[in-house]
Amino acid sequence: MMKVLKAGFYSTIQDQGRLGHRSYGVPVSGVMDAYSSEFANKLLGNNKEAAVLEMTMTGPELQCLKPTTIAITGAHMNPKLNGKVIEMFRSILVKPDDILSFGKLSNGFRTYVAVKGGFLSETVLGSRSMAKGITEAVRIQREDVLEFNLTGLLNPKHAKLKFNTSYLDDDVLAVTKGPEFDALTKAQQALLINQGFQVSKFNNRMAYQLLPLFNNNLKPILTAPVLPGTVQLTPSGQLIVLMRDCQTTGGYPRILQLTEQSINSLSQKTTGNHLKISLKD
Repeated sequence: MMKVLKAGFYSTIQDQGRLGHRSYGVPVSGVMDAYSSEFANKLLGNNKEAAVLEMTMTGPELQCLKPTTIAITGAHMNPKLNGKVIEMFRSILVKPDDILSFGKLSNGFRTYVAVKGGFLSETVLGSRSMAKGITEAVRIQREDVLEFNLTGLLNPKHAKLKFNTSYLDDDVLAVTKGPEFDALTKAQQALLINQGFQVSKFNNRMAYQLLPLFNNNLKPILTAPVLPGTVQLTPSGQLIVLMRDCQTTGGYPRILQLTEQSINSLSQKTTGNHLKISLKD
């Protein structure tokens, strides 16, 4: 168990999400950066579906109440154990009363903490992912006690893998054509690929809005399915990239679709970051 001494800006328990319920309007949710989450679980010998702690921009302060092994991946939040700097991307033993804390964000935007056996938050529709309107808790709070499986400890010296940090700084989003891409003029298509964009202040687990506005004369479409990574174009010319907590249907033209790797990369971006779009054949 871990007691939350400070909650951080926005920290949630997430797993791989609620699959198989989109027909009922239930968002998939789950970890924003699946690569980091899976890597952290792999370091500990967990299943990739094991729930992890996802931290956004600033990390919490946690008091360990039971011994376990942890791994920290994703954005570099300068983690410390009992005030001493600890390594990321490896397994680390923690003992009762140890204090895990985080400092200034060095790169990226979201950091992940996995524990041996996985966190045990409320399960709803087959997932532990916290989500507004789905789970009772939508983020961790001060004084919460985070339960986890007590499955024994892992010897740290046998668990260190190479984490590819390059995607944290990658500013190119690989995309494929969306269903309404060909409704754009050739000039609009070229501008979309050649023009740079910037993450607006409106970015969260539901969607990222990009700037500048894009010249748009497309008409709205009938409500149709959308997915995490779908890029919608609103009548005002706003590009909206849907993320893990997005709705399941929408009425704006779906002009592009991000690859899974690009969703991971975008989840590590924040306000003011610059981006380019690369269209895959």
